[in-house]
Amino acid sequence: MPTDRRTFLRTTGSGLAALAGAPLLLTRRDHDLVLRGGIVHDGLGGPARVADVAINGDRIVAIAPSITERGREEIDARGLVVAPGFIDIHSHGDGSLTRDPRAESVVHQGITTIVVGADGSSRVGIGDYFTSIDALHPGCNVASMIGLGTLRGEVIGSVSRVASASEVERMREMVARALQEGACGASSGLEYTPGGFASTEELAAVCRPLAARGLCYATHMRNEDDRVLEAIKESMDVAEGAGCALHVSHLKMQGPRNWSRLDAAFAMLESANQRGMSVTFDRYPYVAYSTGLTSLFPIWSRDGGIEAMLRRVDDPATAERVRDAVLAKVELIGGWDNVQVTSVSGVGDRGVEGQRLGSYAASQGADPYRFTVELFRRNGAGIGMVGFAMSEENLDRLFAHPLGMVCSDGGAFAVDGPTRRGTPHPRGIGSFPRVLGRYVRERKALSLEQAIYKMTGYPAARCQLADRGRLAAGAFADVVVFDAATIADRATFADPYQYATGIRAVVVNGAVTLDGGARRGEGNGRAVRA
Repeated sequence: MPTDRRTFLRTTGSGLAALAGAPLLLTRRDHDLVLRGGIVHDGLGGPARVADVAINGDRIVAIAPSITERGREEIDARGLVVAPGFIDIHSHGDGSLTRDPRAESVVHQGITTIVVGADGSSRVGIGDYFTSIDALHPGCNVASMIGLGTLRGEVIGSVSRVASASEVERMREMVARALQEGACGASSGLEYTPGGFASTEELAAVCRPLAARGLCYATHMRNEDDRVLEAIKESMDVAEGAGCALHVSHLKMQGPRNWSRLDAAFAMLESANQRGMSVTFDRYPYVAYSTGLTSLFPIWSRDGGIEAMLRRVDDPATAERVRDAVLAKVELIGGWDNVQVTSVSGVGDRGVEGQRLGSYAASQGADPYRFTVELFRRNGAGIGMVGFAMSEENLDRLFAHPLGMVCSDGGAFAVDGPTRRGTPHPRGIGSFPRVLGRYVRERKALSLEQAIYKMTGYPAARCQLADRGRLAAGAFADVVVFDAATIADRATFADPYQYATGIRAVVVNGAVTLDGGARRGEGNGRAVRA
């Protein structure tokens, strides 16, 4: 076997028997798959050990220093890390699964389970959604939260008004039903419409079914820059009012003038835990965020949708107020060249994809604000952006903090096929290898054991994904094998379509999905219910 490719020996019982001249009665296999001699991390933060791992069907059946039984297939994992498959607690990978169920950018990171329904947006019927996921046979497992913004849109519509008592009760019942069908929490997106029109009191009331199940309220907070501490306080008020756990999505301090607020943010989260709350957070490993370009516009201007927003842009009574708010937001993150367009819906504007707005508008002889408005006129709300606004040093501290987990906040796409579209944020293809390569190996912000725990056992426990996120007999056989010395992301903001290096094998529910960096077989993912 070549020494530079520690992958499958691809032996079968019948082949070994024939080589030995043995009778056919010895063709029985003892295990479906055995991983040999890897550096095994259990996903719970404990010390690693060199061991073999045996798998039958979709479960791990044994972990021991030496497993004498053969495997129908075997992986030579000597010198490589063997860990639970990574769990992405904040993913948008569901958005493209019907177009390409392979989930290539997910699997190539070593992620075996994505938690979707983030930022307040999900399917309304979680049970029906899970049925559709099982029919797709995706490349990874899919768990889902119930999106409170989606429910508000279903019950009230995309308008800014107070919910009536009956509407709140209806949304609360919808949350309870989603949890019964297996949702692993409830999410909000308070910088988006229509979720951002909900009051603190409404959110707390709607989230009450979470308490009895021990599941969390996960929030994209109402503000992540100048009013971030007030937004954290509101998030705590919602969770306390509902009696449930709190999970802050992609915790960040946007804009250089706010980077120093991280100490105060940590103090608030730690204090809440000390007084009996259960508070956690997640973060992706980049200094740029990604969202819709409409996020540059104040939420009040988006009430009623994109056409209503454009009317307010044109209305002399509101035009100056809208423009001033947009320019203040752009100044906060460092100027128009800190805004990169990732995707547009109209074919005629494809040239702006991947471009910094300030420079590109200048090349067209246009004012960047007016250029942005005209982009919306031609494309509607379907414009994506990346904003460069965060601190590398804060990232070190976020990943090192004991309450923090790792996420991608990214979609699922591929270097080929129907999901290669635009210039998406590289977090959708590089986040988990980037943490292991840059923040563990290079910057030494946290240990390998800590990082694996934040990618596996910790999110599994937070979302109550039974028998996942750990390597133990009886657990589901979701496994990633990687080289700790070489694992690294390759995707960039200019060229995101590059898979990571150092991932040697990925096993999903007992089936080998990635072998030596190449996809293998059909998707073996399934819906995962809390």
